[in-house]
Amino acid sequence: MTAADIRELARGCGFELAGVARAEPAADRQGYHQWAAAGFAGDMRYLTDRRAAVRDDPRNLLPTARSIVAVGKLYHTPQPHSTEMDDPDRGWISRYAWGGDYHDVMRRGLKHLDALLRERLGAPFESKICVDTAPLVERTCARLAGLGWIGKNTCLINQQSGSWFFLGELLVSFEIAPDGPPPDRCGTCRRCIDACPTSAIVPFGDRHAVDSRLCISYLTIEQRGAIPDDRREGNGGHVFGCDICQDVCPWNRRAPVTSEPAFEARHFAPPLATLAALTELEFHAMFDGTPVSRACYAGFLRNVAVAMGNRGAECFRPALEKLAQSEDAVVAEHARWALECKNP
Repeated sequence: MTAADIRELARGCGFELAGVARAEPAADRQGYHQWAAAGFAGDMRYLTDRRAAVRDDPRNLLPTARSIVAVGKLYHTPQPHSTEMDDPDRGWISRYAWGGDYHDVMRRGLKHLDALLRERLGAPFESKICVDTAPLVERTCARLAGLGWIGKNTCLINQQSGSWFFLGELLVSFEIAPDGPPPDRCGTCRRCIDACPTSAIVPFGDRHAVDSRLCISYLTIEQRGAIPDDRREGNGGHVFGCDICQDVCPWNRRAPVTSEPAFEARHFAPPLATLAALTELEFHAMFDGTPVSRACYAGFLRNVAVAMGNRGAECFRPALEKLAQSEDAVVAEHARWALECKNP
């Protein structure tokens, strides 16, 4: 079994990228702990609690692991990028969350790959499927497997296809000759750094890192409770996640478009007024089965209120006045803040 064999099988399972890395501690693993120690994980305790040490070695997940099959699945879709959309009536949802839950798609593909490996190998082996919820440093695994380099925006970038990829891994108990990491090709480019409206991409030692506490994706998805006052304006019209640092990346200029039906946009940049009027049942009917459900109903309305305040349009006043009467104290407070924002 060679890495070339793996790529052939992975393509048949719907993965555009695939490669192999050794199942051993990565040489750069201390970088993750330094990032967490700097407080850049914010309140994402699942990144800093006992599971942080588990991430050091993939054999903590599968003791018999000898190789990591890393895969990437394209999710880029033909709709405009956030940097190309100037409709102030709409809220931005990150591209990765437009369609169905990628966890299901990735896990299904990896199960298929596992079955094909067993058929091809003709001998028993142990394996474990990982799709971003497992304590594994995925981008490092993908880099070591040759899928791409880690850019200044901390996304994995593939030279031919850009960065619009979901990542997954299959740990296996047999050895496959590994691939090697590609060179870093960001060079002196700093478009992602300059484009970030909240300055979340910061110098960190000899590289760059994302301070989650400043990142729009963190503030609109992971932040629970109130968004700090001084970090609301930078969110602009984003209601779930952010794509700006990928939208401006030169390596994404010719990014291919996915053929995966599950990633087709169900609700592209919905009108803010529509989102503000959703009942909890309507929210679940609209977004269940998509990553947006992670924000929860109250958290999503909080984000919508902030986006309306940042847009500053008088037409949003009735919706904000209604949200200001919400039984949820956080939603009500953010709506009052939005009502006090001055029109642009």
